[in-house]
Amino acid sequence: MPAEAPSRQAEDPTITALSGGIVRRDTTLADGRDLIYYDDAGTTLPAERRLDQRDLAPRPETADMRRDVLTGEWITIAANRQNRVMLPPAEFDPLAPQTDTNPSEVPSLYDVAVFENRSPSLGPALAEAIGGVPRADNAPEGPHDVEQPGLGRTRTAIGRCEVVCFSPERTGSFGTQSAQRARTVIEAWSDRTAALSALPGVEQVFPFENRGEQIGVTLHHPHGQIYSYPYVTPRTTSLLRQIEREGEDLFERIVEFEQAGPRVLIDAEHWLAYVPFAARWPVEAHLVPKRHAADFTELTDEEKDELARVYLQLLRGVDALYDTPTPYIAAWHQAPVSVGRESVRMHLQLTSPRRAADKLKFLAGSEAAMGAWTAEIPPEAGAERLRAAIQSVGEIA
Repeated sequence: MPAEAPSRQAEDPTITALSGGIVRRDTTLADGRDLIYYDDAGTTLPAERRLDQRDLAPRPETADMRRDVLTGEWITIAANRQNRVMLPPAEFDPLAPQTDTNPSEVPSLYDVAVFENRSPSLGPALAEAIGGVPRADNAPEGPHDVEQPGLGRTRTAIGRCEVVCFSPERTGSFGTQSAQRARTVIEAWSDRTAALSALPGVEQVFPFENRGEQIGVTLHHPHGQIYSYPYVTPRTTSLLRQIEREGEDLFERIVEFEQAGPRVLIDAEHWLAYVPFAARWPVEAHLVPKRHAADFTELTDEEKDELARVYLQLLRGVDALYDTPTPYIAAWHQAPVSVGRESVRMHLQLTSPRRAADKLKFLAGSEAAMGAWTAEIPPEAGAERLRAAIQSVGEIA
């Protein structure tokens, strides 16, 4: 059964006890953006948190999105992101706790912190007014609206983009965290998935981590993001078509197929990590629960506990492939909010363009323009090498 719903602590409505002994503390930033602290089980941090007393400019207007009539895909036009922070020196890390000389985004020392992105691709407006967030003009009117044909179609890019700080430390990644901290982040992903899925107009919630400048990372601070889309993304739309073609039990059969094959990386009680049969990238690994769960909210405490250890082992194995950290995109695919929840199983797709210690895979014309991929490394060979690297790391306590 999924984990029990969080309970409010009666003495303070801004504090919520979550599963695993983790505590959520709700507050806001100086410009009204939500800031949520997630305290580790048994945290040593004080209960009191500093208020954000910066004098901030008003939030940018919600971006627009335009429909590409050749593909049916929606393209967000977010000019406000052009001026976002780009690789600042460590003393001006915008995700570190505030100091007298660094007016960062997070006022207090924290374990894990989540806040609304200052330069979002989506939002802050929603499909209808809620709390202090206004309803957007020209907002999408549900899934049927965004699928309609026609030239020159535009809609307001409603939704929300959040930043997830894994640690107050200025360098690192998810893989450098302790198992306890990883468990806190997983609980934050679950809690935010529930909250964001309930926002008016949100159709899909996507937690992810970009790691490495080669991927385009603009901050070295250990962090990820969560995007909440006003439509079902193209990748998931394609997956839903495949499930319709292959059968509702597709993920169950994938688990059985990969578990019996030569590409298994980690076979744990609740989770299976493997290199997929048709891997595209030089380094590619999938991680999936053995029991069906549409998203993080449907995981049990036992599954979350094991995921913290298994995910760290996988990421540290990826880093053990070479003498320097490996760039990657860690993409947590979840079922849409209102469709496919009985058939789309949440899973991680971790990909890296690193094909050698000093070489990256760049998409050639056939891959970038036509989506017709060529893989230079056979998946079985990639699995053998990554499995040895994971074994060299050992199990995470």
